[in-house]
Amino acid sequence: MKYLDYREQREQGTFNFPIAFYHELPHSPRYYMPYHWHPHYEIIHILSGSFHLTLDNTTNVYHAGDVIFVTDGMLHGGSPQDHSCIYDCVVFDLQILMKDNHACAKTIHDIMDHKILIRTLLSDSSPRIVPIVNALTDSLSGKQPGYEFITQGCLYELIGTILAEHLYEENVSDERSSSQLNSMKSVLAYISEHFDKNISLGELAKIAGMNPKYFCRYFRGMTERTPIDYLNYYRIECACEMLSTKDISVKEAAISCGFNDESYFIKTFQKYKGITPKQFVKTKF
Repeated sequence: MKYLDYREQREQGTFNFPIAFYHELPHSPRYYMPYHWHPHYEIIHILSGSFHLTLDNTTNVYHAGDVIFVTDGMLHGGSPQDHSCIYDCVVFDLQILMKDNHACAKTIHDIMDHKILIRTLLSDSSPRIVPIVNALTDSLSGKQPGYEFITQGCLYELIGTILAEHLYEENVSDERSSSQLNSMKSVLAYISEHFDKNISLGELAKIAGMNPKYFCRYFRGMTERTPIDYLNYYRIECACEMLSTKDISVKEAAISCGFNDESYFIKTFQKYKGITPKQFVKTKF
């Protein structure tokens, strides 16, 4: 089983209600966000602290109160600046807003076809955005009777506000940039499928279709990590989710994540998480 995948495979909500809500705290197993993409849209609301986020080729630090809109297929990932950061994520299938709604269908299609590109940072463009997102996350976290209606109503209001206040751009494609991003996705796919095996820099550069030197520079420019540093970081994130969701030993987690030496695994775990695997397991309770 893959715990973290460059293309997320987990279900978002249910078949009839494809909307999922995540409230991320410092000891949540997915608190740090490995680079990935999915065919859904995502709203990220920073509640406190700061979050270092890369979206395709652009990296920014977002702060408390910021609302970030992530388009389907966009490569994204990053990490909180420190443990004061708390954030919410709402992941949803935009098609839910098309069901039996002919009045909105064309515009929703234009968004899904990327003819309309919604701005990344919404909260600094309109004072109406944050109250809508707060109502959306309150509805999803509380799940009071009728919350499905309120949730979808909030999404309609959010999209309507984006359109009314022109918080979007017309699509202008960059073929070279798109090609490099697709290469990056291929590299992340390989890591997600083989992170438990030995992986060399040469292998990853070959998959990306770049020479190793340029690949390292491009990869670090996107992630602020070298490819091998990112590989180890990814392995530790996978180990965190395993230790949080399964009754396995530290040694079993180490082997499952590509570490043949348990002591090196513990040392690497502590480097990225600031605590030992055993201390991490204790935080579950």
